[in-house]
Amino acid sequence: MNLIQAIRTIPDYPKKGIMFRDITTLLGDAEAFRHAVDALVDPFRNEGITKVAGIEARGFILGGAIAYHLKAGFVPLRKRGKLPGETYAVEYALEYGVDSMEMHRDALIEGERTMLIDDLIATGGTAMAAVDLLRRAGAEVVAAGFVIDLPELGGAQKVIDAGVPVSSLVTFAGH
Repeated sequence: MNLIQAIRTIPDYPKKGIMFRDITTLLGDAEAFRHAVDALVDPFRNEGITKVAGIEARGFILGGAIAYHLKAGFVPLRKRGKLPGETYAVEYALEYGVDSMEMHRDALIEGERTMLIDDLIATGGTAMAAVDLLRRAGAEVVAAGFVIDLPELGGAQKVIDAGVPVSSLVTFAGH
């Protein structure tokens, strides 16, 4: 199946010059969604993954389905202030500002084999912040999966350089 055909491109969103890769069309196509989940699961099916961490918001949709297939628990990585209870937090740089994400302190047990999931990796800032957050909580981050990679921006390579194997399903040139 050609997943690129299931992904809508919206020019000049959220700002001029950006080609926004929208996976909501892929999620709405049952065959494409099933194919994407299976393709993200397959390389890591026998890695003993016990938790899947999904980055808000599309990482929740994909991560929940992947956790189900791996018979693993799910850990939401959310924007600051969205989780009740005690959390770990990390701030990270964006293209035009700073953001932060949090996870519950009790979401992981020391040494749990964890897979990180999101819809897209670009510069790697969000993914690297997530890896740092998971490691701070004691996770062994054994994999990261993304539907889309924008390789020219180098994010996947940053995650690989941090010792985390990366799987992505499609690549797009440019931003």
